[in-house]
Amino acid sequence: MGHQGAQDMDRTVTDFNHADPVADQALDWFVRLRDGKQNAATHADFLAWLAKDPRHEEEFRGLEILWNSKPFLDALKALPVAKPEVRRPRGGRWSMRAAALAASVLVAAGIWQYPALVVALQADYVTATGAQRRVPLPDGSTLLLNTDTAVALDFDAGRRHVRLLRGEAFFDVVHDPAHPFTVSGRYGEVTVLGTAFAVRTGPGEDEVVLERGRVQVLCLCERKDKAVLAPGQAVSVTASAVSSVHAADPSATLAWREGRIIFEDALLGDVLEELGRYHRGAILVADERVNQMRVTGNYRLDDVDGAVRTLADAAGVGFYRVPGGLIILR
Repeated sequence: MGHQGAQDMDRTVTDFNHADPVADQALDWFVRLRDGKQNAATHADFLAWLAKDPRHEEEFRGLEILWNSKPFLDALKALPVAKPEVRRPRGGRWSMRAAALAASVLVAAGIWQYPALVVALQADYVTATGAQRRVPLPDGSTLLLNTDTAVALDFDAGRRHVRLLRGEAFFDVVHDPAHPFTVSGRYGEVTVLGTAFAVRTGPGEDEVVLERGRVQVLCLCERKDKAVLAPGQAVSVTASAVSSVHAADPSATLAWREGRIIFEDALLGDVLEELGRYHRGAILVADERVNQMRVTGNYRLDDVDGAVRTLADAAGVGFYRVPGGLIILR
């Protein structure tokens, strides 16, 4: 939101009010106490605010844990040099130093998540984080988009082609031998005649899981590696090769279709990374040893906070939720 003022620092600012007013107040106090201008009266007001509600101290301590955590410091190092400026939520004006501090907290917490312009321009259908969408295709097939997914369709002149630009999708394809159905990701392409399967594209590989029917998976690399899958099998495709075919349990791997996540004897770090796909904030673990714990569970994807809190209790670590939807395990 633009805002004109007498000083340069006021020319382009951004309002931020957290959905939780307590979290918003905690962030306000966190910045004010680090601005270098607090006095005895400010400190007394802060202590009075802490005493009003146990949640006040919980949110504030969570910010302190975040500020000193290695994952947060790593996130700060990865930020662009130019950070957005932030106006204090309830009027008044933060100093330039305080604005930079608040911006660091909010940006690292994932508040500024600008859409990928290229993907937005290419996509025919998109889902937000935590959302799913069922799309009937022109040939009678069905497409189910998982969280944070984008696809582009090409059904002109008898073609049946879907590009998975981001995320994960499940396909239930109508049998039509004269018009093969193809799905391409970043690294691989799947060709089918009539089947049900899922494709997930990530930074380093595409993953294909077959529920029924038969598919051929082709690497889009120079080697043109191929693999043929039978029901209950999966394969990964990278920029250079197709992996060996391995067994997969579609009922667990594709449990997201029913709004659930199922895992058995899995690394907690891997489970948290998967849950993070359905959470609008970030999930940080302050101690790497926690990520190496083995866990088993079956949780609802519409309550990521509850799932992570339960896993934290089972692992014997603290659960902290701070402004911006950030969750910290420590």
